Amino acid sequence: MRNVLGTELVECGTDPVTGFTRSGCCEVTPQDTGVHGICAVLTEDFLAHQYSVGNDLLTPRPSWGFPGLTPGDRWCVVALRWLQAHEEGRAAPVVLAATHEQVLELVPLELLRRYAVDVPDDLSGLV
Repeated sequence: MRNVLGTELVECGTDPVTGFTRSGCCEVTPQDTGVHGICAVLTEDFLAHQYSVGNDLLTPRPSWGFPGLTPGDRWCVVALRWLQAHEEGRAAPVVLAATHEQVLELVPLELLRRYAVDVPDDLSGLV
């Protein structure tokens, strides 16, 4: 699997375990019609935005094995949901090396680069 930079796709997150297939990677498979390919570093603002548009990433859903997410978590998000958040000024930072190349069919690399980050050691600034 390749990332948006054309290199090997790296892991997005394992605490909590993310990815459409819950592999820790933002791999996009034929079954993933939502293209859960963007590795985002979640912020309070992004999570609130997603909740406001009906994508509740906050509430734990044990029956789905979903712990609920908090700022600082790395999570594979749906490309069009991330783009919608960008258009409304609320996009989350992106880990390019962990973002699947198929995302480029929906979101230009130049835009993703504007949000590119490394995960800081101190996550308290992610609000």
